Amino acid sequence: MNSILDQDIMYLSGVGPKRKEILSKELGINSYNDLLEYYPYKYVDRSRIYTINELVSDMPFVQIKGKILSFDEFEMGPRKKRIVAHFSDGTGVCDIVWFRATQFVYKNYKVQQEYIIFGKPTLFNGRYQFAHPDIDDASKLELSQMGMQPYYITTERMKKMGLTSRSMEKLTKTLIEKLSQTPIPETLPDSLTHRLHLISRQQAFHWIHYPQNAHETQQARERLKFEELFYVQLNILRYASDRRKNYRGYIFGHIGQIFNDFYSQNLPFPLTNAQKRVIKEIRRDMNSGKQMNRLLQGDVGSGKTLVALMSMLIALDNGYQACMMAPTEILAEQHLQTIKDFLHGMNIRVELLTGIVKGKKRQQILEDLASGKIQILVGTHAVIEDHVQFARLGYAVIDEQHRFGVAQRAKLWGKSSFPPHILVMTATPIPRTLAMTIYGDLDVSIIDELPPGRKPVQTIHKYDSQMTSLYSGIRQQIHEGRQVYIVFPLIKESEKSDLKNLEEGYEALREVFPEFRLSKVHGKMKPAEKEEEMQKFVKGDTQILVATTVIEVGVNVPNASVMVILDAQRFGLSQLHQLRGRVGRGADQSYCILVTNQKLSKETRKRIDIMCDTNDGFRIAEADLKLRGPGDLEGTQQSGIAFDLKIANIAQDGQIIQLARDEAQKIIDNDPNCEKIENSIFWNRLKELRKTNINWSSIS
Repeated sequence: MNSILDQDIMYLSGVGPKRKEILSKELGINSYNDLLEYYPYKYVDRSRIYTINELVSDMPFVQIKGKILSFDEFEMGPRKKRIVAHFSDGTGVCDIVWFRATQFVYKNYKVQQEYIIFGKPTLFNGRYQFAHPDIDDASKLELSQMGMQPYYITTERMKKMGLTSRSMEKLTKTLIEKLSQTPIPETLPDSLTHRLHLISRQQAFHWIHYPQNAHETQQARERLKFEELFYVQLNILRYASDRRKNYRGYIFGHIGQIFNDFYSQNLPFPLTNAQKRVIKEIRRDMNSGKQMNRLLQGDVGSGKTLVALMSMLIALDNGYQACMMAPTEILAEQHLQTIKDFLHGMNIRVELLTGIVKGKKRQQILEDLASGKIQILVGTHAVIEDHVQFARLGYAVIDEQHRFGVAQRAKLWGKSSFPPHILVMTATPIPRTLAMTIYGDLDVSIIDELPPGRKPVQTIHKYDSQMTSLYSGIRQQIHEGRQVYIVFPLIKESEKSDLKNLEEGYEALREVFPEFRLSKVHGKMKPAEKEEEMQKFVKGDTQILVATTVIEVGVNVPNASVMVILDAQRFGLSQLHQLRGRVGRGADQSYCILVTNQKLSKETRKRIDIMCDTNDGFRIAEADLKLRGPGDLEGTQQSGIAFDLKIANIAQDGQIIQLARDEAQKIIDNDPNCEKIENSIFWNRLKELRKTNINWSSIS
């Protein structure tokens, strides 16, 4: 039986077909439940009435009570009038001003009738005025019921159709009153809400929309945030529990000649303590009999690829194949070259499979992969295509996981009789609360040390008026034998104006640096052209690479010591950090120059200052999460949260996330098969909520 919350919003008094259409298109509100979960973004205290003689210029929104004494009209150009009502409460006189809606004003507001005015007072020509305030008939408004007035975000299109924040408030009030007659279904058992001192769901919806005071708002928010985050965590932990229960893993208990030969003869430098710790964690997983699903986080240049390769060699020692998936052809080719360099002189066959590998060569690779002659395969998403078959795939590494969806990761499982062990790598540091929410089904390892000999990149902020001195600094670095990246802000490949800026900028830089050779790379180029230009820079044939963010992931040129980012104000913190990671890969001091204009917003200046203050990717990721919110971070929609967050904030609600995870874990520990009757409220609610439900067992 459907809940009353599933009722079509069109049938709520005050909505109807036209308003339903705009609510649906603009806010995604289609049902009573959708309207209930469209929460206010702020509240204003409506419990007190001020007098006109108490008004001061820096007041927020206030309300006063009095009568309109008279109206005046002032011409404002052709067919435009300003209407001013002179308003008094006996302690003074103020003005109410309208710049439009002439007939509406005269029709609705009368001289000598008592009204309550609500708005922000401003001083104009020595008298306080309220522009387009809320006006209510004083005889119909009871202050005891007003409390805190909610404010709702509305779009321009809604406002043009008469759907303002006040309209949303009235619709919500109508719904709350309607639901007071019908209990709202509870989604958490009494045993849990009592123990955690949470109010009921019915009470929470009432207080979130119509609180009498800040305490009620706080209690409502705590209940609704906990509920959201609890079901996100329960969904993650239920899936992780099912996976561990249903999927055994290959046991790689043997450390053999391949690993030992590499360690004793090919290891290019001593492992850091962090690398040693992570390899031990991976070895423990591989030997457990359970399928490994581990997230490896490490800043750019921290040595993740070496750790991944050494763990792949363990799979080879146990008679299995390994593969590595990367999000782009450039990154896949670079991983191939890095792995081949590491394995120089060893009898291990490593091959590449991407979209550019075609014809007979591709066919030969597929045959040799299926027969087991290829031990390590490096590629893009081409690796998970149905016709790609391994003889014995035991280990898979996925680089830059946020570029791949969950379903793509799951496709690897069908490449073997048991699901292979999976190591997910990312150079994008993930704040703990976000990792818990998005990658909550994975165990986490962190490499938090740089290899010996690496110097931190020095980050400098320059204004675009200082380009002359910047150019001379670039010249000096190139004369010392270094190479330079210059990045233009082509954030989206469809921005033609940015592409034009890059093309024109490239030509201008050729004139500035006639003595040097330049390469150019952007996403609109054909893969072969892009690769050719990139290779010129990698080999040192060109000294300057002019590029867009296409180089953000994966280009490794140890000789490049300068990263210049133009219009740096247009980039997010994580993206700036990723770009900065392209330099500082050799032993020489490297520099990242952030170039902006001088008119920067407070938030942008904060971003630039953070970049200049620290090289710590985790500090930067935490700051980025707080500044931008989780919805803006690349990949959060496709890689983890099964249902949208309406009120919880991953950046700010760390304690509630931890509490929600602890409580969800208790449920899973108590009911690992999700079948106990006393827990049916949880499993039924999960079914209602889940918008994407990958059937892992059916993927083959």
